[in-house]
Amino acid sequence: MINVFVLQNGRLNQVPIDSRADLEQVEPVWVDLTDPTDDERAWVKTIYGVTLPGEDEVKDIEASARYYEAENGDLHLRTDFLLEEEDGPSRIVTVAFILARKMLFSVHTDDLPVFRLVRMRARSRPGSIADYMDVLLDLYATDAEYSADALEGIYQNLEEVSSRVLQEEFTDTDAAATLNAIAHEEDLNGRIRRNMMDTRRAVSFLMRGRLLNSEQFEEARQILRDIESLDGHTSFLFDKINFLMDATVGFININQNKIIKIFSVASVAFLPPTLIASIYGMNFKWLPELEWQAGYPFALALMVTSAIAPFLYFRHRGWLK
Repeated sequence: MINVFVLQNGRLNQVPIDSRADLEQVEPVWVDLTDPTDDERAWVKTIYGVTLPGEDEVKDIEASARYYEAENGDLHLRTDFLLEEEDGPSRIVTVAFILARKMLFSVHTDDLPVFRLVRMRARSRPGSIADYMDVLLDLYATDAEYSADALEGIYQNLEEVSSRVLQEEFTDTDAAATLNAIAHEEDLNGRIRRNMMDTRRAVSFLMRGRLLNSEQFEEARQILRDIESLDGHTSFLFDKINFLMDATVGFININQNKIIKIFSVASVAFLPPTLIASIYGMNFKWLPELEWQAGYPFALALMVTSAIAPFLYFRHRGWLK
């Protein structure tokens, strides 16, 4: 799918593209391609002279391939963006940016919420975008905001996990659900940190390359400050996740110790009856009933008494609670 945006009074307006002729009639500032077809790739190459990278090239994470200038002067960037999905775990989507002929070309396999948010904001904020570089910086700034919103979601989810861990009764079923929730939040927090690191590198590259004017340079510095402020939150969340993980594992050990304690108490309590039965059975020459009629009842009563006595002692000491 190809989305073409033109700049009108500082607003991004999307132009519907159904054919190559439609693309030839516009002068876009941003050409966004989501999982483009071969025909759409051919249109961009023929009309603008820009060769779009393939899916394997977009996913290339070599350091030398993330930011480079092509032989024809086009600037290529690879940037990671966070994608949260309701029906599955979060993941990182790599986007290929190409700066050519004062236009921004972006290629990615999924429709990202950051891109949708930038399109919506640009229509409602006239004058916020002046050229293709403003679009790119706006994408990076929105990416930082999207990551901040994701961190707020982690805070809320961990609050629910904390209330579950600190409840009076914490069963093994609760522990399993808690560990699953903690693992999900830890994975998301790690992806956010990686996403922010990659965005910081991309913005720093633009600043070092002298590609920004004074206003854009200041905006890039503000983006870096926003990203730096998020680092403290991710570190705090990692510490909180580790605490909840240790607390959950501790409760699991306590529940297991309760089970082991039951077996320990039972083995100690039934040791005296076993000893009495052994002594009783070895001190009669013939069958006990032939020598002492009350032998069995006496032995059974003694065994029951010897079993009850340890339980009473354990209960007095509070070991059965």
